[in-house]
Amino acid sequence: MSPGIWDFDYWSGGLWPYMALFLFAFIPSEFWRMISIFIVRGVDPRSEALEWVRAVSNALLAAVVASIIIAPSGALALVPIHARVGAMALALVVFMIFRRSVFGGVVSGVAATVAAAWYYAA
Repeated sequence: MSPGIWDFDYWSGGLWPYMALFLFAFIPSEFWRMISIFIVRGVDPRSEALEWVRAVSNALLAAVVASIIIAPSGALALVPIHARVGAMALALVVFMIFRRSVFGGVVSGVAATVAAAWYYAA
């Protein structure tokens, strides 16, 4: 006997992981982003407080990237560290060559990482 209408897959069509991601990740994040828009309306963009916030966010991003390169999980752990560091170096060079293009850096870094994963998997 199948659960019928009481089965969550019946209602979501198998999309329940995406619904959970939307409910528990996107909506809470968006709530705080919208609140911050109203809070920072009168704050000078060159103030020391916002400089500190930018510095902390850059430090957190650098820590996440370093963590992914030094101690990766999943399939990325199969790619040797010299290939991961090389992909990051390539991304940094492309970023600088193309007038600080984040898109160019990300695309080249991802492409180099995927190529290294494909090469070392063979």
